[in-house]
Amino acid sequence: MGKAIDEIRDLGAPSMQGVRPTMPTSLTLVGAAAVLYLARDVFLPIAVALLLTFALAPVVAALRRIGLPRAFAVISTALITFTLIGIFSLIVALQVAELAKNLPAYQSNIVMKVKDLKEAGAENGIIDRIGNVVERINREIDRPTAETPTGVESPKRDPLLVEIYSRDNPIEVLTNIIAPLIGPVAMAGLVVVVVIFMLLEREDLRDRFIRLAGFGDLHRTTEGLQDAGTRVGHYLLMQLIVNTAYGLPVAIGLWFIGIPNAVLWGLLAIVLRFVPYIGPVIAMVLPLFLSVAVDSGWSMLLWTAGLFIAMELVINNVVEPMLYGSKTGLSPLAIIVSAIFWAWIWGPVGLILSTPLTVCLVVLGKHVPQFEFLQVLFGSDPVLAPHARLYQRLLAGDPDEATDQAEEILEEEYLVDYYGEVAMPALALAEQDRARGVMSDEQRLRVAASGMSLVSNLEDIAIEESQDDEDKDKDGDEDVTENQPIPDGEGMTILCVGGRGEIDDVSAAMLAQVLRAEGAAASALSFHEIEPASIRKLPTDAVDAIVVCFLNRDSIKHARFVVRRLKRVNTRARVGIVIWDASAERAAGQRKADANTGQVPGADFVTSDMMTAAIEALTKRPSVPLAAATKTKVRRRLVPQHAQ
Repeated sequence: MGKAIDEIRDLGAPSMQGVRPTMPTSLTLVGAAAVLYLARDVFLPIAVALLLTFALAPVVAALRRIGLPRAFAVISTALITFTLIGIFSLIVALQVAELAKNLPAYQSNIVMKVKDLKEAGAENGIIDRIGNVVERINREIDRPTAETPTGVESPKRDPLLVEIYSRDNPIEVLTNIIAPLIGPVAMAGLVVVVVIFMLLEREDLRDRFIRLAGFGDLHRTTEGLQDAGTRVGHYLLMQLIVNTAYGLPVAIGLWFIGIPNAVLWGLLAIVLRFVPYIGPVIAMVLPLFLSVAVDSGWSMLLWTAGLFIAMELVINNVVEPMLYGSKTGLSPLAIIVSAIFWAWIWGPVGLILSTPLTVCLVVLGKHVPQFEFLQVLFGSDPVLAPHARLYQRLLAGDPDEATDQAEEILEEEYLVDYYGEVAMPALALAEQDRARGVMSDEQRLRVAASGMSLVSNLEDIAIEESQDDEDKDKDGDEDVTENQPIPDGEGMTILCVGGRGEIDDVSAAMLAQVLRAEGAAASALSFHEIEPASIRKLPTDAVDAIVVCFLNRDSIKHARFVVRRLKRVNTRARVGIVIWDASAERAAGQRKADANTGQVPGADFVTSDMMTAAIEALTKRPSVPLAAATKTKVRRRLVPQHAQ
């Protein structure tokens, strides 16, 4: 079965009880954010070094597997990596300097473009109106606050010209140049040193972390470290490959178009694509603006825009799906929120590191119960099982979204599997809430109405399955018939009846639809039809089987009376009882044993799951006759008093 069915089996019982995600206090979260912000000069180099260590650890491991010493493998890997980063940064710096030198040459094209736009809007006077409004606002701002008294002429003062002369001190000039570079260079040096030591002492650091954080649960801590390293390393490697596959064609394309400093824009595209969502937009805006400044016309702008759009389509629809075999495990909203948070904490560097840092937090939440809320908030895995999501939608009265969820699962599963593994556990949750008194009558009717709407919406899928079965039978596909244990229902008439309430009626309607998908003429009736006042009116003359459905396992006694009444109405039809059991822990042998316990005397079959119910309903066997009631005591006859 598919992923959704596996999730149901992993969860076991349909109840939503379990370990509730624990969440630290607000004071703890605020304190952690404050420490990260105030001590960013300390934590930022460590974070960068840690992520680079995750990315370079597989390379070092590969070099060690071929027989190289640890020190040589670490130093050579770090040397090559940081040399490439240095060359990359040097090229970007040279390209930026060249671009800044050539910018004044593009001023005339920009002025001409603005003039053309102004002339194009002169017919309607839009540009002039905007200019007049701006000029009027400027005059209002520049007007003095105190008016000059009438008749008094304000003195006019000539502006005072001031010239500032400064002697060029070589030491001051050198200081002004070097001072801004001290911080980034020092940070880069710290990152290099920390990365080398982390790679050299990786196993020792791992053991120390396990001793501090998880010595009580060695398995969970080891699994968490491996998961974090795999996810982050895979993300950084795949993202680098994707960004390179994006940046190199962009640089080549811009060079052919004629955009100056095409190498710069390609390199910036590689870096900016590490920034989620807004990075590619920034990488595209700068070349577009430059194309307007360089070209006297508009053709270069169109070619540049077309290049970026084409590259985005290729990368998003071809390269990324092919390379990302396993995703980072973050939801799209989590990526955006994490980008905002880390940009606020650590600035532009935090924006680039936001995704891998959040991946580490999600892994932490996956393996540490105290931080499970991080996985719930930021993880991409569904936090509710399919049956719980279905019950939530039915309880909210939204059968349309429930249908959408069902159709996603039914793309890979059969209707009988969906109803048995998802829908019945959802109805079991509803019955549990009804039995413990937390569901009002209005909510119960809403769940029942939504469930009936869901069954009606899935009728087309049932028809498609029945047609597929007919086509396969005509083709003589023996493999399919062997894998399909449900008998053919052609020519059989079956009634599915709800046991004691509206929610039971929904389960009966689902079973009837499954039987129709197998070719039987199955119809669903309400539980009112088997009440003592109405049971004699049931159209059971041409019925082969009657199946009564219960969701409450305490309905055994009521089921006995129902079987006895139905057997008296039609002695030929087989009468079966389905008491839905969604615990997913009962093996087939246990179900069969329960069917033979005789808890429901006279029933032709008693089962608890959708597959077995469909098989038993479509099985052609003679009906079990209703046993005659045995009297346990002799009735004492009343003798008239006058006869004594």
